[in-house]
Amino acid sequence: MNQLRKIPAKNLLEAAKNSFRQYDTAERERILYLLFEDIFHFTRIDFLINKQVNWSEANQQALDGYLSRLNSFEPVQYIIGKTFFYDSYFNVTPATLIPRPETEELVALIITENNSAAPQIIDIGTGTGCIAISLAKKIKGARVTAVDISTEALAVAEENALKNEVSVSFLEMNFLTQHSSIQSSFDIIVSNPPYVLQSEKKEMRENVLAHEPHLALFVEDGNALIYYDALLKFASSHLHKDGTFYAEINEQKGNELIKLAHTYGFADSTIIKDLYQKDRIIKARRK
Repeated sequence: MNQLRKIPAKNLLEAAKNSFRQYDTAERERILYLLFEDIFHFTRIDFLINKQVNWSEANQQALDGYLSRLNSFEPVQYIIGKTFFYDSYFNVTPATLIPRPETEELVALIITENNSAAPQIIDIGTGTGCIAISLAKKIKGARVTAVDISTEALAVAEENALKNEVSVSFLEMNFLTQHSSIQSSFDIIVSNPPYVLQSEKKEMRENVLAHEPHLALFVEDGNALIYYDALLKFASSHLHKDGTFYAEINEQKGNELIKLAHTYGFADSTIIKDLYQKDRIIKARRK
């Protein structure tokens, strides 16, 4: 029988902490709060006041299964199927990269700097659609196109556009080989392309290496700027006058990217640091 019993909320949390062995104490607790809130609908207040909550054997079996997945380094965002980005929830699956805070900084920069009416925007390598959808929500009248190579990622992005009640045009293509098929011009071209070097894998956490899509993360050390070369070439011929190219970057590649931008005629190009004072965004304006 699946009988309910009353149990102090803190007891549940402490037992879960004891069974969840990965990460440090603070991160374990943050992850468990997300899990309990989203799956079992217990709030942080419930734990703070040690509320007597209803619990069943079925609940416990489900929790044990989630803890097993967490102990194999599966990100909690994949377990609950969503994440919070900028000011909205976005569905995520193992076909999509989990949006990072640095990308929120990229979106905030674009929103702050662009007040023109109904700009045309393209997001290249959209993944969950978090950049494209956030810009469509926050920039009045924006006409947004989003491109990705992955059928599965685009399906998630389309769900997210519906969920966030915005209109975005989605295109499936390999941008590196098919970008010449895009005929439109844009006021804003933005991308968060793969930029983590293969040699940096040894520094990555297991939850990323084992579960997030490598196609969206990694580039060969010997060809680290392959996506930026294609993006800047595209931007040089597809940006309107005074249009701007924005991209998230590897912190090691800022100087090289400025030089590359200059070869495509972007004399007005700068590197912007993130909140951790690491080179994180290239911005290049077409004069």
